Amino acid sequence: MAGLVTTLLFLVVCLSWGTTWLGIKIAVESVPPLTSAGLRFLIAFPLFLGFALIRRESIFFPRKNFGFFIFVTLCYFSVPYYLLNYGEQYVASGLTALLFSSMPVFILIFSSIFLREKIFFSQVVGIAIGFGSLFMIIKTQGLHLDYSELFGVIAILIAAVMHALCYVITKQRGAEIGVITFNTLPIGIAGLGLFMTGLALEHPDLASVTQRSWLALTYLGLVASVGGFIVYFFLLKRLSPVILSFVFIIFPVFAVLIGAWYEGTPISRQLILYSMLLLAGFAITKLPIERLLGWGR
Repeated sequence: MAGLVTTLLFLVVCLSWGTTWLGIKIAVESVPPLTSAGLRFLIAFPLFLGFALIRRESIFFPRKNFGFFIFVTLCYFSVPYYLLNYGEQYVASGLTALLFSSMPVFILIFSSIFLREKIFFSQVVGIAIGFGSLFMIIKTQGLHLDYSELFGVIAILIAAVMHALCYVITKQRGAEIGVITFNTLPIGIAGLGLFMTGLALEHPDLASVTQRSWLALTYLGLVASVGGFIVYFFLLKRLSPVILSFVFIIFPVFAVLIGAWYEGTPISRQLILYSMLLLAGFAITKLPIERLLGWGR
């Protein structure tokens, strides 16, 4: 029974994070990207604050980690989520998820630079397969990468790079900080900052926001941000980090299927083939053949 519950929760995380991309796509239909990202976090913040109060955990980072707190607020929450919202104005939700699934590769690269972790040859091959497949997906899906589409793709990849860097720096400098502390105040400040910046620069007409966009923002704030977060860190205590990290390989599959259904676009054989190659390549970076065979000892 415990194994069945763990498996179901694993699928819940994959599904909630897989639907995040469609939620962002619907939200930015009538809400500009800065304002949309800010509203999502402002919706999520009270729940995180409630969890902190219930668990009697501080929402403040240790004083010695103030610089790290600023880094997390800006480089994990504020800038990347604006870039994701901006990119999804021009890029399909399924393709956005596939682009973002490259994040573990950047984690591998940054881990080698900052943590001196070894990169195996098979991981280099996996990176080449993954990014080669990603290029073919972009090419075969009819993206001609005009000005808007090109900057949308670049924005999503930069968000993936920034998240990867933040994960590695957190492992190096913030491992002792609790999960609720790590998320609560940065989400609140990032949400307020993004929303106020959106009001100043985007001048959103909140009265004209569609019901669909409000529902998407509510879903992103309550389910994808808070619910996905709670289940993910519940599983982190019960599963190997390597096994759990395959969430980043599996959720793009959900995202592609759900996005294709919602947007009414057929899933071609080429998309299936290159998506499988992409995810297989990125999976190799997480489970290098040399380590499995004991060659890297």
